[in-house]
Amino acid sequence: MNEKTLRSAQRSVEISRADKVLYPRDGITKGDVAEYYRRVGPTVVRYADGRPLAAERYPDGIEGQRIFQKNVPAHTPDWIERVAVPKKEGGETVHMVCTEPAALMHLADQACLTPHVWLSRVDDLQRPDRMVLDLDPTGNDLRTLRSAARSAGELLEELGLAAFVMTTGSRGFHVLVPLRREQTFDQVRDFARDVATVLAEREPRKLTVEQRKTERSGRVFVDYLRNAYAQTTVTPYALRAGKTAPVATPISWQELDRVEPWGLTIHDVPQRLHEHGDEWSSIGNRARSLGHPRRLLDDLVPST
Repeated sequence: MNEKTLRSAQRSVEISRADKVLYPRDGITKGDVAEYYRRVGPTVVRYADGRPLAAERYPDGIEGQRIFQKNVPAHTPDWIERVAVPKKEGGETVHMVCTEPAALMHLADQACLTPHVWLSRVDDLQRPDRMVLDLDPTGNDLRTLRSAARSAGELLEELGLAAFVMTTGSRGFHVLVPLRREQTFDQVRDFARDVATVLAEREPRKLTVEQRKTERSGRVFVDYLRNAYAQTTVTPYALRAGKTAPVATPISWQELDRVEPWGLTIHDVPQRLHEHGDEWSSIGNRARSLGHPRRLLDDLVPST
């Protein structure tokens, strides 16, 4: 069997069956995935460290079974950090916490393409420091999708919040807001719901908060539902299980009209980071309270 050893800092990680093809159309192997995470790992860790992580795995490649794994397997190395997270219904889930690039390389060895993380941190699981709107198109109308993302960013800035945009590596865009850890998940979710409602009220022909696909009539769904305890969102710079190995990539608002949601790939992103750096590098300094924005938003929410 083909094996490959990769090093990150002082850690060596064995990649078994490194020549196993995970992206059949493009010939991208498990070893290629591990090498990608070795190269971009320091940046990915900025967004994963301190957060419970779930692994989206494809042991037989992207055309095989998808496994969404929350619990840390028994065979996981001792050096990988863990956190026991209480479930709402009782009991607990033991999540991995990614504190170093070698942990991402280990996940790649397990055929994990996409790490997903919580919107809160392990030291205060009930209070998120991120809010996310997932803009989910009904069809392939990129013009409307980009307009939806821009409208979301403009409304959030109107409310006094910093808004960041990211390709999902799939069909849509994420608009993310850094928060001070003052509100509970329920409060943040209510805020996100009302933001989505105002957006849909302002542009009813383009945007909707209707969860049923049959009722969307070609409009972009402004999905606020990820803003809840134990929900996860794709980690920035994570690979996705699609043709060409697309990457969920932070972009600038100026790039929005030029980049497709799936347009940046395993082949582009390491060089992009090397040449231009991380587009979200300032996000940790832009967190705001929801106190004043909540009052402003209350004046915009349509009365029932």
